[in-house]
Amino acid sequence: MKSIAPVLALLMAAPVFAADAPSTATPATSTPAGEHRYVIERTFPKGALEGLDAATKEKVNQTNAKYGARWLMSFANAEKTKTYCVYEAPNEAAVRQAAAANNLPVDSITEVPVTLLPQ
Repeated sequence: MKSIAPVLALLMAAPVFAADAPSTATPATSTPAGEHRYVIERTFPKGALEGLDAATKEKVNQTNAKYGARWLMSFANAEKTKTYCVYEAPNEAAVRQAAAANNLPVDSITEVPVTLLPQ
């Protein structure tokens, strides 16, 4: 079984390419009724995330909405070849369908229903 310690460590880092505007997302400690929170691990070729702009993010968000998925934020390694994206969706299938429609890779999806805060 893979440890999620590396994922948790990255989740404590600063967001890399979540929306440019201040977040109006529901706080991470609560998920809307009927929704589930997931961490999606993705691997990209070097340079694939360069030039990621607001228009591209908006297109991803619009496509996600068609499947009931909502992108909350993402974290990336320094090389921007590995991302960990936090989504809310009704189920894992919705996350996978949105990823396929956006032509985004999916290495793994982990449901994260429990929020652990440092205090």
